[in-house]
Amino acid sequence: MQSLQQKASEYSGVSQSDAFAIDETSLFEKLGLDTFIALSTNFYNRVYDDEEEEWFRAIFAKSKKEDAIRNQYEFFVQRMGGPPLFSQRRGHPALIARHRPFPVTHQAAQRWLHHMQQALDSVTSIDPDSKVKMMNFFRHTAFFLVAGDELKSQNQQVPCKHAAQKTTV
Repeated sequence: MQSLQQKASEYSGVSQSDAFAIDETSLFEKLGLDTFIALSTNFYNRVYDDEEEEWFRAIFAKSKKEDAIRNQYEFFVQRMGGPPLFSQRRGHPALIARHRPFPVTHQAAQRWLHHMQQALDSVTSIDPDSKVKMMNFFRHTAFFLVAGDELKSQNQQVPCKHAAQKTTV
């Protein structure tokens, strides 16, 4: 059985090493908080104004845009080398569990990535190398969530990585 990370690599076409190249340097130190706020604001403005795919916009209908922006940029800051803003305010990111109520399908991942690519392209304070690293991480993570959603639809529990490391006597 493939791990969720392996499925994410298969679905996204992004290897784990490319996806986690964001860990090689602190993108937070390089880009700063304002850049992450600008990226998330631009992204969610696109999502909430999405007239082409109303089904996608409807996924976010019960969320306040300001809260979505803050949750996203705090997660990005934390994941990309900055302070643990998200965890301090909301606890462990637990991406699969937090996205469990939503239909995280291949189609939804592709639409999310469409808006994120446009947002990345529009934030001029992000250098090309950082954009590539970030997009690889976003693509892999989007499909990691798809793989987690498939387990949900198969009524399987997503195993905790720590549980998999326990040995039985």
